[in-house]
Amino acid sequence: MPNPSTGRASNSKGQLTVDPQLRRFVEDEALAGLDISADQFWGALSDIVHEFTPLNRALLQKRDDLQAQIDAWHIANRQGPHDPNGYKAFLEGIGYIVPEGPDFVIETENTDPEIASVPGPQLVVPSDNARFVLNAANARWGSFYDCLYGTDAMGPPPQGRAFDDGRGARVVARSAVFLDEIFPIETTSHAKASQYAVSGGQLLVDGSPLKSPGAFAGYKGDPQSPQSVLLCNHGLHVELVFDATHPIGAKSPSGLADVVLESAMSAIIDLEDSVACVDTQDKVVAYRNWLGLMRGDLEETFDKGGKTMTRRLHGDRPFTAPGGGSLSLKGRALLLVRNVGHLMTTPAVLDRNGNEVFEGLLDAMITVVIAMHDLIKTDGARNSLYGSVYVVKPKMHGPEEVAFANKVFGAVEDALNLPRHTVKLGIMDEERRTSVNLKECIRAAKHRVFFINTGFLDRTGDEIHTSMEAGPFSRKDFIKRKGWITAYEDQNVDIGLECGLSGKAQIGKGMWTVPDEMAAMLEQKIEHPRAGANCAWVPNPTAATLHATHYHKVDVMAVQAALAKGGRRAYVDALLDIPLAAYRQWTPEQIRHEVENNAQGILGYVVRWIDQGVGCSKVPDINDVGLMEDRATCRISAQHIANWLHHGVVDRQQVSEVMQQMARVVDRQNADDPQYTPMAPGFDGIAYQAACDLVFEGCAQPSGYTEPVLHARRLELKAKMAG
Repeated sequence: MPNPSTGRASNSKGQLTVDPQLRRFVEDEALAGLDISADQFWGALSDIVHEFTPLNRALLQKRDDLQAQIDAWHIANRQGPHDPNGYKAFLEGIGYIVPEGPDFVIETENTDPEIASVPGPQLVVPSDNARFVLNAANARWGSFYDCLYGTDAMGPPPQGRAFDDGRGARVVARSAVFLDEIFPIETTSHAKASQYAVSGGQLLVDGSPLKSPGAFAGYKGDPQSPQSVLLCNHGLHVELVFDATHPIGAKSPSGLADVVLESAMSAIIDLEDSVACVDTQDKVVAYRNWLGLMRGDLEETFDKGGKTMTRRLHGDRPFTAPGGGSLSLKGRALLLVRNVGHLMTTPAVLDRNGNEVFEGLLDAMITVVIAMHDLIKTDGARNSLYGSVYVVKPKMHGPEEVAFANKVFGAVEDALNLPRHTVKLGIMDEERRTSVNLKECIRAAKHRVFFINTGFLDRTGDEIHTSMEAGPFSRKDFIKRKGWITAYEDQNVDIGLECGLSGKAQIGKGMWTVPDEMAAMLEQKIEHPRAGANCAWVPNPTAATLHATHYHKVDVMAVQAALAKGGRRAYVDALLDIPLAAYRQWTPEQIRHEVENNAQGILGYVVRWIDQGVGCSKVPDINDVGLMEDRATCRISAQHIANWLHHGVVDRQQVSEVMQQMARVVDRQNADDPQYTPMAPGFDGIAYQAACDLVFEGCAQPSGYTEPVLHARRLELKAKMAG
């Protein structure tokens, strides 16, 4: 589905026509220092584009063909009771569900410990925001004291700038409870400790050893009075920092001034759902940030509180090993890059016929060549110590599309003279055709798969669109309670373990979307490691530090080993249980509230996406609670209203009235933003029109995706602003 373009690219490079901005970036920056000439690069990209474009188009056409057959089946069978056996047989007959082959285990090699053996939190950050990208990369370590003090983890967060001594004391006490639980001492407690010392390669606290002496991992400074002590549990490190001159350390008998947790073990630098990249200018910004990360020289200068600050990447953290000798730990999260899916094209490059190239092919070539700057390093801070490039690939429908991605990255490796399977592939289990064929999807990339995960929002958006003709769906809160979602979550873990991902790859869970509710996160998100997930998404570095405590409390690798013995808990039949409304006895108030909630979320997100180019941010919901919103959340809300419109639960006039009402609410919520353009009273702005397009044209959007509408409307606004 091509993006509407504001202009044609120029600068011929062989059989390609390349936008000058992209050409200059690639030749002057991305290739600088690599043993790859510009002609080699553009020639290889041209070969990949022209070889894989027909295959890409055929895969998209198959999506449309399958959807048309599914629509027809539901229409033909809508009047009688749903026949689950007949439905499954139909999906098998049209090739939507493929036969499951024999058992196998993945053969992925050279994955870093953050992927293979050390469970922990994972961040997802928009690649087009350098400040956010730096924050994510540097979130490998975080102050437990600061996170407890500054959030609602211990009750309402403090008001004003003055330090609350009472809250500070409670933070210290709460941290000591955590340390005593995870790193208990034989005859005393961390709360009472007055001296930490290293003797004979062992940590002694007031002369007493740890109950698990092997948890002592290193120290800094004088062993008899260390500057810090390093502890380790389940592969995650905790640093106790001592400073008697610090306001907190001065009140501690031992001088303990902070407890620093190894937090975001990995971070996804996102080119897809959390960005608003619609043209060459946007893509170059995103690519340049990825390049700065891989070279290690990314920095950003900004104003904060009237002061100019420059943020840079943290270096590695040096320690002395327990028995002497040097020890170095990574100072940055392991960085993965999420390419776009197979759907969209980009005006940055045109093929020999003058058509926009598929953006996923461009991402594959450029993000991997950029990652080579990390691969060629021989010293200093490195991203992958095992010579791997980690690419997460979203929105793939079934094994054929995974196999296609596998072939594309093989071609990229050949073009760049990289060993086969240098590029590792992350498979996001977020489309139903992938869920019902997950084992075969993993098989299609068994030599390079490093990651699978679940994503309720995109998965539900695809569920609604795929089953659009089946009938009206339940309200969103009730969809979450249906049996298919539990089956989906369980099957993802079970098949991942069945295919040998444990110890080689990540099995992930989705995002905590309420960044201001850390107390609730601490209570609830521990269920992700308990479910066998060795990574789960968090919205910011603070959440990563707090979520890291869950991986100390739960031995995820032991959970995975136990689950692997139990076999599958769910099968495809349960995943095919469409979450339709069982009873349609909704009151007008319930219907209106559901539409209002959806419309407000769509408008609050879309207005920033179109007007300001912000692809992910904390957006107030209908109750003024800040939620992390990206295209996945927008997709489910738009598809839900489209479904109710299609089946007459609401009509166009009712939805139009709600859209205008909620536009006024969003205007009020953004009244203090000087860059914000109100939608009311005219309701004729491009952003408002985009939100309406997502709803009223929702049934016609490919797989229910938001990208075609958002890209077209953002480009329209950019053209208007340029004019």
